[in-house]
Amino acid sequence: MPKVRTDKKGSHRIDNNNNSSSSGGTGRTLLAPNTSIGQHFLKNPAVVDSICAKAQIKPTDITLEIGPGTGNLTVRLLEQSKRVIAVEFDRRMVREVLKRVEGTDKEKNLQVIYGDVLKVELPYFDVCVANLPYQISSPFLFKMLQHRPLYRCAVIMFQLEFAQRLTAKPGDELYYRLSVNTQLLAKVENLLKVGKANFRPPPKVDSLVVKIELKNPPPPVNFIEWDGLVRILFNRKHKTVRALMLVKSVLEVLEQNLKTHLALNNIPLPEPFPDIKTIIEEVLEETGYKEERAARMDINDFLCLLAAFNQRGIHFS
Repeated sequence: MPKVRTDKKGSHRIDNNNNSSSSGGTGRTLLAPNTSIGQHFLKNPAVVDSICAKAQIKPTDITLEIGPGTGNLTVRLLEQSKRVIAVEFDRRMVREVLKRVEGTDKEKNLQVIYGDVLKVELPYFDVCVANLPYQISSPFLFKMLQHRPLYRCAVIMFQLEFAQRLTAKPGDELYYRLSVNTQLLAKVENLLKVGKANFRPPPKVDSLVVKIELKNPPPPVNFIEWDGLVRILFNRKHKTVRALMLVKSVLEVLEQNLKTHLALNNIPLPEPFPDIKTIIEEVLEETGYKEERAARMDINDFLCLLAAFNQRGIHFS
């Protein structure tokens, strides 16, 4: 059985009630947020309704929910889905969400996986709905971007600034490597800003719910190669491409990559061995990207540059 996560902060959960001591006359005591793992219960039922509506669940859907908490959103999803699979790392919440459906006609339609969502092998699903601890936003996002088989969409609540980076465009202050990597693989739409007052206790920052739809078919690019190039250029996004590519440590890595590429393809090392710096200078001159900066380059720019480097034997993985 996977271990329960022991995250220190930023975990959002759905609150069963606002401030009452029991849940709807059922005799269940309202669970207090576990401050040791930074839980913040979502207490506004209107936000729960909005998230559920924007997920556009179909009656034939299998819905994956990350962080069901006490089950308010889970119950709504069960009303609209064929089946709900919930992943939860807090033992108390696992018990609570199971209680919500115990003895009802929806009990057989709910499966709860107890464990760390970053380590659990996710089952097949059509739609994902997630409320996340802030500190696992990036690894969870990339797990979802690379998940196969393709799903229809994911509706996820992130920290406001993190979510804004996902949709940032060239020239925006929040345009970073995260922006281009996400936009290469998916379409992202901002759905709903959720103020910190909607949580108990309030977190320090607002949140934003986004909708993610993977591109189908996926772009025909080696993502590891792509990310290798993007990582270099966003190391200092306002510096020129030439300045970043000609850093000594980068040249050394690219030379070793070339040797590895030749060896893997059973190609003998040429004599004399090509000068990596010269190749880079030539590619940047030919493509016109020498004085460009990552902060203002779009996805097509990065794709063109990667293709030009690859054609000259320069690889980033």
